[in-house]
Amino acid sequence: MRRLLVLVLSAMLASTGTAAANEQVVGGERASIQANPWAVYLVDDRGAQFCGGTIVAPSKVLTAAHCALGRSPRELKVVAGREDKQDRRAGVTADVTKIWIHKQYVAADEGEDIAVLTLRDALPYEPLPFAELSDRALYQPGTMLRALGWGRTSENGKTSRFLMQASVPVLPDEFCVDTYPQFVKADMFCAGYEGGKVDTCQGDSGGPIVVDGKLVGVTSWGEGCARRNKPGVYVRISRYARDLHSVVDASPLDH
Repeated sequence: MRRLLVLVLSAMLASTGTAAANEQVVGGERASIQANPWAVYLVDDRGAQFCGGTIVAPSKVLTAAHCALGRSPRELKVVAGREDKQDRRAGVTADVTKIWIHKQYVAADEGEDIAVLTLRDALPYEPLPFAELSDRALYQPGTMLRALGWGRTSENGKTSRFLMQASVPVLPDEFCVDTYPQFVKADMFCAGYEGGKVDTCQGDSGGPIVVDGKLVGVTSWGEGCARRNKPGVYVRISRYARDLHSVVDASPLDH
């Protein structure tokens, strides 16, 4: 079962040297950090990228709970404004001072897979608004979403050097329940194609799923990457809007 997810991405990666010669990269394309300034990635205390995130306020980053669980603030940093992970001159690396994890979180496939990182300093990049309870239309089956990240380019492949994006449609809840019996409709949604081929995969957990200028999902879990009838499962952000506002809108001294 997938716990860290990453975008399964495009043939562009073959020319960058980030994908092995026998990998079949799938369904994505390079994305510009200028067009997606709120997209960030998380690095561990060795500087290795392992998850994604979204700037939702100048000093707040929304990510998945399973990306932050068991880590102290000093064990992770946020890299913002950097499209190419190898370009150390671009963007900024921000220190984390506090970690909020939803109090009911147990495991990604049980729901509540959200966390908010408070940063020492405000980031100089535009935040992305997140979906509210009233945004039900954004989750209608067939709605095309964009998933972004720097993660693996195939189920057993290497992570991407560059920010990538892929388009996936929201699938009916009934299909998600049939596919994953543990699926919780109130807390999650799934997106992808029944035939597979375009998906998220290991390394992009916590990253943004967006539509109409709003963050509607966080990459959470699934089975394998781009497998037939095994779509990615994402946090239904609107379900947690009230909890998120209590953290994101609070003074840094409050959380």
